[in-house]
Amino acid sequence: MTNITLGNYPKYVQGYLDLVKEDDLTTAYKNQLPVIKELLDNITEEKANYAYAPGKWTIKELLQHIIDAERIFGFRALCFARKDTTELPGFEEDDYASNSNANLRTWQSLKEEFFAVRTATEMLFKSFTPEALTSSGVANRNTSSVISIGFLTVGHLQHHINILKERYL
Repeated sequence: MTNITLGNYPKYVQGYLDLVKEDDLTTAYKNQLPVIKELLDNITEEKANYAYAPGKWTIKELLQHIIDAERIFGFRALCFARKDTTELPGFEEDDYASNSNANLRTWQSLKEEFFAVRTATEMLFKSFTPEALTSSGVANRNTSSVISIGFLTVGHLQHHINILKERYL
């Protein structure tokens, strides 16, 4: 991304942002959709229970993590866009994963939930005015702008797409 001002965001987010090639958030979501759909549709129920090493998440847990993170990112963006000045907490991804019961669910149900959450995320960001997109707030003791959270959502998914391809498939 070279032609967009993302405002404030934590330094650790840069790696995710670097994975996003688009300068327009709507385009980024649109371009990512067929990629993730094809990838998820080619994973069988049996394969979805696979973890590449002991103590690592299964593919089901990984997808549940993506869903949980996207919901949290969306909530943060909503709060900041609405000028809520409440400092928001962080979240411990391993605790979420170990308490998600993702491995008890069907792969199909997880895919459906992901696409529902992604649709809601896209609609949320489309609803924000240019002013709302530049709003900022604090989560996990770090300041982030709404627009940076939108691009973080795309980059976070791309990060996990890369991990799926490299370590699981």
